[in-house]
Amino acid sequence: MIHIALWEPEIPPNTGNVARLCAATGARLHLIGRLGFRLDDKALKRAGLDYWPAVDVIRHVTFEEFEAVVGDGRVWCVETPTDTPYTRAEFRDGDTLLFGSESKGLPAGVRERYAGRVVGIPMPTGHVRSLNLATAVGIVLYEALRQVHGW
Repeated sequence: MIHIALWEPEIPPNTGNVARLCAATGARLHLIGRLGFRLDDKALKRAGLDYWPAVDVIRHVTFEEFEAVVGDGRVWCVETPTDTPYTRAEFRDGDTLLFGSESKGLPAGVRERYAGRVVGIPMPTGHVRSLNLATAVGIVLYEALRQVHGW
């Protein structure tokens, strides 16, 4: 199983779309820290459609709580900018893909803690700073699944 972790997501439809990706792929969804919405938010529910019962979601109040649950699994920080594209990562079963909030990304301390496993999605035109959170999760999640399952 691949784990998807969202650090302080702010936009309900993004998290709802990520939940739908998790329902489709069997990935476990971790929501960490202060959320920019309530879990009963209509936009969150609408984006996840009727797939919420199929989502294995765990809520963590702190990053330490999250790390205690993930345990010895490897955490990959997906961040921008970075020099290492996600396609150079060697993903394994049990890995966690950690994404930062839409407006702030991941805290510097988290990026430093996992400095050897910070990857990003190339944006060759240089016209944008980042991609939509749900889009980014989909791109990296499916690459991790391709590597783990040999798709």
